[in-house]
Amino acid sequence: MTARTRSATLRGPGLDRLLLGAVLALVALGTLLVWSATSARDALTGGDPAAYLTKELVNVAIGLVLMVMVMATDHRWVRILAPLVYLASIGGLVFVLVAGTTINGSRSWVQLGGMSVQPSEFAKLAVAIGMALFVAERAEGKWRRAIGSVDVVGMLAIAAVPAVLILVQPDLGTMLVLAATVFGVLAVAGAPRRWLAGLFVAGVAAAAVAVSVGVLKDYQVARFMAFTNPGLDPRGAGYNVEQARIAVGNGGAFGQGLFDGSQTQSGFVPEQHTDFIFTVAGEELGLLGAGLVIVLLGIVVWRALAIATATDDLFGRVAAAGIACWFGFQAFQNIGMCLGIMPVTGVPLPFVSYGGSSMFAGMLAIGLLQNIHLRSHAALPTRFLAPSQVLVRR
Repeated sequence: MTARTRSATLRGPGLDRLLLGAVLALVALGTLLVWSATSARDALTGGDPAAYLTKELVNVAIGLVLMVMVMATDHRWVRILAPLVYLASIGGLVFVLVAGTTINGSRSWVQLGGMSVQPSEFAKLAVAIGMALFVAERAEGKWRRAIGSVDVVGMLAIAAVPAVLILVQPDLGTMLVLAATVFGVLAVAGAPRRWLAGLFVAGVAAAAVAVSVGVLKDYQVARFMAFTNPGLDPRGAGYNVEQARIAVGNGGAFGQGLFDGSQTQSGFVPEQHTDFIFTVAGEELGLLGAGLVIVLLGIVVWRALAIATATDDLFGRVAAAGIACWFGFQAFQNIGMCLGIMPVTGVPLPFVSYGGSSMFAGMLAIGLLQNIHLRSHAALPTRFLAPSQVLVRR
């Protein structure tokens, strides 16, 4: 193969370029929004306006490396490593309960050197691929790939271990995202409808019991009460939502301009560079900028579902659908709490909020989606090559 032919091949169809472009655009927008949200806050930056910009660029660089590594890994190794990823996430969740740091009422963080790591972020991906591997291994070699009750129970058992550990922290936001991911994985895997209906009813009942018997912490109950009645405690539990809605409303159609948002630059919105990053987009970039963020996130979810639909590999289809549910529900939850239509639960906006753990887990998921896409679109003789070799041979 000549150099010219090889160059043309690499530029040809292979990667899902629309997915990659949407993710890179979200990362670029998110980096700018994080910089704007932190540059004027000396208490956060220590007097260096570019401190969080530098940290976020490092997070992005590491995330891109992780994405490329997963994307270029032989699909057989992806399946071999899936149990190790799952077990590592369980180990991280156990470790955080033993030696973790409590932030905002949740013992969810581990300090490693100068970096804070949140193991529950990686648990979302681990549960999706763990359930996908379980159902794929049981279905392979069978004439009929029907999902029975034994399969559903096994998949639920895989999800239950990290779910319990996350609930103990307690991290209600991650628990909600995990529940939506598990439900989506079961639906795509072909779980009987009676199981899906039963799990939905059981989830609603469990939430009601948790509130009635005092499982939730006082601050979590206060957040839900503030959600149902925003004027109940405007200077306490309802303060975040009130300030977030003011910031979004200030933006109008075109925004006040990057680094010029009155609420943002004055520091009125708590946790604005992490959980409430969408309010920066709403205030400084306006309806158009905030709408662009939503459109880009929609493209990511759409492409994940398209990849799930296009592949004939059960593991790839279930894993891709689980990732789509994860990104879709988490984005809805984050944006919803910024707009006051969802309770505050403290989940980051995928690829936009500041944070290494969220960025790394998200990029690993994108790498897996690209790996599945490359495999499903490869010619039959090349389907058992590593994705990097598939790109060269196309």
